[in-house]
Amino acid sequence: MALDRFGGVVSRRTFVQGGLAASALAALSACGKNSSSSSTTDTASNGGTFKFYISDPVAIDPYNLQESEGTQVGHCLFDSLVSYDWTKSEVVSAAAESWTVSDDGTVFTFTLKEAKFHNGDAVDAASFKRGWERLVDPTMETPGEIGYHLAPVAGYEAFSKGEATEITGLVAKDDKTFEVTLTDPMADFLIVCCHPGLAPVPQAALDDPSSFLLSPIGNGAFKMDGKWESGQYINVVRNEDYYGDAPKLDAINFSIQKDPKTALSEFKAGNMDFCQMPTGQIKELISEYGESEDGYTVTPGKQCLTGAEGSIYYLVLNMDDPTMQDANVRHAMSLAINRQNIVDTLFEGVRDPADNIFPPIIDDKANAWQYAKYDKDAAQKIMDDNGLAGTQITLSYNSGGGHEDIMSCIQADLEAVGFSVSQQSQEWAAYLSGLTDGSFQIGRLGWIADYPTMDNFIYPNFFSTADNNYSRYNSAEVDADTLAARQITDEEERKDAYRAINDKVAEDMPIIPIMFYSHVHLGSERVKSLYYDAQGKANLKNAELSA
Repeated sequence: MALDRFGGVVSRRTFVQGGLAASALAALSACGKNSSSSSTTDTASNGGTFKFYISDPVAIDPYNLQESEGTQVGHCLFDSLVSYDWTKSEVVSAAAESWTVSDDGTVFTFTLKEAKFHNGDAVDAASFKRGWERLVDPTMETPGEIGYHLAPVAGYEAFSKGEATEITGLVAKDDKTFEVTLTDPMADFLIVCCHPGLAPVPQAALDDPSSFLLSPIGNGAFKMDGKWESGQYINVVRNEDYYGDAPKLDAINFSIQKDPKTALSEFKAGNMDFCQMPTGQIKELISEYGESEDGYTVTPGKQCLTGAEGSIYYLVLNMDDPTMQDANVRHAMSLAINRQNIVDTLFEGVRDPADNIFPPIIDDKANAWQYAKYDKDAAQKIMDDNGLAGTQITLSYNSGGGHEDIMSCIQADLEAVGFSVSQQSQEWAAYLSGLTDGSFQIGRLGWIADYPTMDNFIYPNFFSTADNNYSRYNSAEVDADTLAARQITDEEERKDAYRAINDKVAEDMPIIPIMFYSHVHLGSERVKSLYYDAQGKANLKNAELSA
């Protein structure tokens, strides 16, 4: 999933919002109560309305599901071909009944289930081709920013540049057969297909795109009830014609609040069933509401979640900025930041300092970056040896979500070694625009795994032409090594290749890792069961409220 607007991550590049690190994906296999494969066919149940806190999304149309808030809604409205089951650590069927992969690993053929969109149109192979091409289409009024997911597909480059009218590697062989051809093998491509942006869309998405932005017509377990009311709410109701197991909930009210503290006030007033725990109140809330046994499942009396996320909070350094082009500046900054103080003071020890790009739940064997540690004396020496005292830098970030507190800690650390630091706080949309157009010096990001692969932390953030490479980092060696790693079929060999890339990025340091996320979320006593996975995705399709 990708960027988060809060203290967490967002999909594709979710900005994370979430503690305690798990050692590996396998550790989750025994801890979840997701029950994604269990039957929930009681369509007559009076499941009630689940009240879920989000901030105002960037988009809920799948073509631009680039951050955590919109992605959460997108998961309810749309089903992609497959999904990732964190309790099993494997890809499972969603809209696709089955799939095959050619011997050379370049052709994926999906057979679709019988299903309909919320408007009654058939979900067919053409609707997947239509949906995927919208991610990349440069003629969209506001082009999306998650097209990089399809970069491995044949014809992607020509279509993204406006030099072709279709992505040639996407073919609707017949109504129920969708064929995807890659330019080169990519061992992780099936997992890429789990992303909610890679969903089908009906013809209405092209015929009336303005309406579709605010009230998307999906194929998922829930459908829109009205339209997205920015700054207020997004309401969805159960899709009674859903092809899969019916949700137990009648409806979900995504209640849009300005920040976690406001949401917690609504929670305590009985107007919210799921929210974040604000910084400085985590242990107090755990004492009051109880801590989840597995860190991911809310049940009555065990309502606070602290499970490890596949997410990282970091500073992104604009490598086009003259000051940031000096490696000494980047190294001194990173060494000056007391990460442990941030996680202990603001997050009460439920998160961990980050020392490289991979969260331990994604890979726990990667080498720590040489400069991704707290060493004030070493930072001061770099400053003194290179005449950097008084260097002016600006920390930019989106307002709300506790970033002000984090940035103030970082500012104090940087000033302690001689930097002259100012802060620039912006609303989310304006901040994202600045990241995109490069009108920033130092930003803050949270990255939540779009899917649980090492590639998803390397390619989007460091490949020279990737949409989410906000640092403008450009290394021909890293580009070549990334493309080569994608083709390695042996899992351990592939992981070693990504670890080697991690080592190369470490010296250049286009980002400064700050902390690995964990959940800091809270469910109400009305919640009978809710599984909130390591990607920060609530399994609302299988959630239950008490009577």
